[in-house]
Amino acid sequence: MLKASLDLLPNGRRVRVARLGSGPPLVMLHGYPDNLQIWCDLAPRLAHRFETIAFDWPGMGRSDPWPGGVTPSHMADRLAALLDAWHIGPVTLVAMDMGGQPALVFAARHPERTRRLVVMNSLVMWDQKTSWEIEVLRRYGWNRFLLRRFPRLVFARAVRTSLPEGVRLPPDLRRDLWECFRQEPVRNCVARMCAGYQGTLPQLPEMYARITSPTLLLWAENDRHFPPVHAEWLHRLIPGSYSEIVPGAGHWMAWSRAEDVASRILAFEATTR
Repeated sequence: MLKASLDLLPNGRRVRVARLGSGPPLVMLHGYPDNLQIWCDLAPRLAHRFETIAFDWPGMGRSDPWPGGVTPSHMADRLAALLDAWHIGPVTLVAMDMGGQPALVFAARHPERTRRLVVMNSLVMWDQKTSWEIEVLRRYGWNRFLLRRFPRLVFARAVRTSLPEGVRLPPDLRRDLWECFRQEPVRNCVARMCAGYQGTLPQLPEMYARITSPTLLLWAENDRHFPPVHAEWLHRLIPGSYSEIVPGAGHWMAWSRAEDVASRILAFEATTR
């Protein structure tokens, strides 16, 4: 587990953040229903090369909520505000799931602040296939109902479908993820994000084409939620991007295949140095 603390920001709100290592900054952006601890095995494997920073998105994990919308563009603005508060210059972004879209928007808007970009297992193409669970959660009425009434069922299903068959989260990691997700304000934030993302996803492909930072699309072969076809389309849209498929990996490969993922990120960094 990552050792994390609550930072008090200039806006008066707190954000849970973990920092380790030294070197150029690398910031990790999680999705749902996870939090910064999903990076607990990957972050230490990158810390000999980078100052590795993982945080809970505002309104998720143990971070305070912020006012305003929660579309990928709003989340990219929040990322910019956090980097400003922490005085972080050009940065490498490593993002997955619902962290992927804000990372892509940020890179499109702020090429001078994006040293390189790694996107994993995200819903990046609004009209491509997803799992039936994601299809349900993309319907605001359904996701709001399910998240409000059946949080334990939603959480258990998300964990089960994000890991390879027979792989289980260690108790302390599962406990931290659940203790955060079970909080009603967190689930309300997730429901709003699902709606905000769904409404704006069709607008994002034109932004992808504006990304100039070195970009690695690192996808799990067996991601049942967002199959590799998402990476294929993104690779076509982002000029000069690299695309790699991790054989046999599942959605949460950042945890379950941390060594493999780390070696690929480090190799990409060395190639684009």
